[in-house]
Amino acid sequence: MSDIIQLLPDHVANQIAAGEVVQRPASVIKELLENAIDAYAQNIQVVVKDAGKTLIQIVDDGAGMSLTDARMCFERHATSKIKSAEDLFSLNTKGFRGEALASIAAIAHVELKTKPKNEEVGTCIKIEGSKVTSQEPCVTPKGTSLCVKNLFYNIPARRNFLKSDAVELRHIIDEFQRVAMAHPSIAFSLFHNGGELFQLPSTNHRQRITNIFGAKTNEKLVPVNEDTEIVKISGFVGKPEFAKRSRGEQFFFVNNRFIKSPYLNHAVSAAFEGLLKEKTYPSYFLYLDVNPKSIDINIHPTKTEIKFDDEHALYAMLRSAIKHSLGQFSVAPVLDFDRDANLDTPYEYKNRQAQVPKIEVDRSFNPFENELNTSSIRSGKSHNFRKENTQSWENLYAGLNTTPETNQHQFKQVEFESEEVTGKLFDDNHSGSEAGTFQLQKKYIVSTLKSGILVIDQNRAHTRILYEELLKNITIAAAVSQQLLFPLQLQFNTHEIEMLKEIKESLEQTGFIFSNIEDETVEITGIPTLISESEVGILLEQLLSDFENEVPDNGFSQTDLLAKSLAKGMAVKSGTLLNSTEQQHIVNRLFACKEPDVSPFNKSVFVTLTVDELDKKFT
Repeated sequence: MSDIIQLLPDHVANQIAAGEVVQRPASVIKELLENAIDAYAQNIQVVVKDAGKTLIQIVDDGAGMSLTDARMCFERHATSKIKSAEDLFSLNTKGFRGEALASIAAIAHVELKTKPKNEEVGTCIKIEGSKVTSQEPCVTPKGTSLCVKNLFYNIPARRNFLKSDAVELRHIIDEFQRVAMAHPSIAFSLFHNGGELFQLPSTNHRQRITNIFGAKTNEKLVPVNEDTEIVKISGFVGKPEFAKRSRGEQFFFVNNRFIKSPYLNHAVSAAFEGLLKEKTYPSYFLYLDVNPKSIDINIHPTKTEIKFDDEHALYAMLRSAIKHSLGQFSVAPVLDFDRDANLDTPYEYKNRQAQVPKIEVDRSFNPFENELNTSSIRSGKSHNFRKENTQSWENLYAGLNTTPETNQHQFKQVEFESEEVTGKLFDDNHSGSEAGTFQLQKKYIVSTLKSGILVIDQNRAHTRILYEELLKNITIAAAVSQQLLFPLQLQFNTHEIEMLKEIKESLEQTGFIFSNIEDETVEITGIPTLISESEVGILLEQLLSDFENEVPDNGFSQTDLLAKSLAKGMAVKSGTLLNSTEQQHIVNRLFACKEPDVSPFNKSVFVTLTVDELDKKFT
C-alpha cells in the first residue's frame, strides 16, 4: 500500500489556519487594534471602505518596527510577546500566538509601512497571499500603518459567506467599541467610506462610555468599586429603571481584555434580582483586574473566553459589590422605613475628614436703614395693609334662615352619585349570543362552528393580521399616519442610530414620520394609527434589538424581520380584555389572511374541536 499522508504546502496551511483567526472584516480590525495597543500607541485611526471588504487601514503612532521585525512579523508563530510556555500565565499584552498577521497576509493584499522613533526612513512591505511582492525603504511618520485590501480575494467561497455591508459594519463597530472601552487613555477614531463614525479623545472610563453610547448614558450609570486580594472590580452598572430589552450594553473586561462569560453575567443578574421588569436586562461596564497567573486565556483563537482559578469566589464578590453600590446610591430599596434618606452621608464623603465650618459676618449690615416713617405709623396710615371691601359681607350668610321644608325641596333637585358601583367599565359578554364568540381566560377567543368549536389564540391571531398588513404597507401601499401634537424625542446611541437610518424608509411606509435624526436624538412627528405614543419607545427598542440579533443580510429578510418585529410589538397581548365586537373583528380579519393557520413565527394560531371529539370525551 502506497503512502497517502503528506504535508500540506505552506500557503494552503496558512489559508486553513486563517479561517480560525479571520472570520470577517471585524476580526481583522480587532487583531490590528490589539497590535497597535501592544506597540504603546496613543492615537489610533481606523479607516474602512465597503464594511472592510475593500479596505481596512489601521494607523498608529506606536513604537514601530525595524526592517527585520517588519519582515518577520508576517511569519507564522513569530511574536515578540512571549518566549516560553510559562509566559502564557503572566501575559500583559493582547496578542501572544503570532498568528494574526500571517493569517491576514494569507487571504488579502497587505501593505505595511512602519518606522521606529530613532530611524530616519521607514520600511514598506507589500504581500499578496503570503508572497512578498516588494520590500523597500519609504518615508513615513513614526509608528505603523497597515492596509488590508480585497479580503478573501483568493478564497471566493469565504467571501460569498460575508453578509451585507450594513451587517459587517455593525460587527466592526462592536469590535471597535470593545477595544476603545478597554483603553480610555488612548484616542481612537473610526471612518467608513469617508464619513466619521467615532472620534474618541483620551479620557477616563466614564467619559469614554458616554462618548460611545451618548450623553444621556451618564445619568444612568452607578459606579462599582471593590478591591480584594483575589480581584479588583471597577466600572459601572445601569440603574434598573433604564434596563433594556436586549443585552447590547453588557461588557466584561478582564485585565483590559473584553470577554464573554455567562457565569459572571448570572452574578450581575442575581444582584439586580427584584429590581428589573420582566424580560429586561441590566446594562453594565465592569472591569476586573486579576493576577495573570490565576487565569487561562489560551482557550479560543478569539481570546474572548477565559478560565478562572476560583470562579465561585469571583461570582460572590461581583454580586455583593454590585448590591453594595446599588444600596450606597439609594438605587435598591431599603427595609428601614424610619430612616431619613436626607441624613445619609453621601458616598463620596465617606472617607473625608470633618472640617470646621467657616462663618462670614457682614459687619456693615444695618437693619434700621429702611425704617418706616414714624409719623405715618403714629397717625395710623400704614402703607403695608390694604382695606378689603366689606360691603357684600351679608351674602356670606344668605340662605341660613330658610325653613327645613325649603331645604328639603332644594335637595330633591340634586342627584348624588351612588357610592356603590353597579356597572362595569368594560362589557364582557361571555355569553356571546349575538356575536357567536366569547373570551376565555383573557387569552383565547372561542367561536362555534357547524362541526364543533374553534379556539383562537388572540395574540398570535392579531400578530398574523398585523404582519400581513405591515408587509403590504411596506411593499405596496404606505399606511396612514397619525400626526403628533408635540414631536416625540427619543435617545439612541450611535450604533442604534445607524440601524434606524438603514430601516428609516421602511418604517415610514408603516406610518412613522421622522422629522430629524441626529447623532443621539430621533424626533418623531407621526406614528402608525395602531399604536399609542407611550408605546413608541418600547416598540423601537424591541425592533432594534431584533435587528441586532437577527442581522438580516438582504432586502427581503430585512422587510420580513421589520414586519415581524412591529407586529409582535403592536399585537394585543394575552390578558387583555376584549369585547364581543373586538373578538369578532379579530376572527373575521384572521380568516381573511393568506395564511391564517400559523403566526409569523410558525406557531399554531387556532385549534378546532369537533363534535365527534367531544363525544369521545364523554364515553
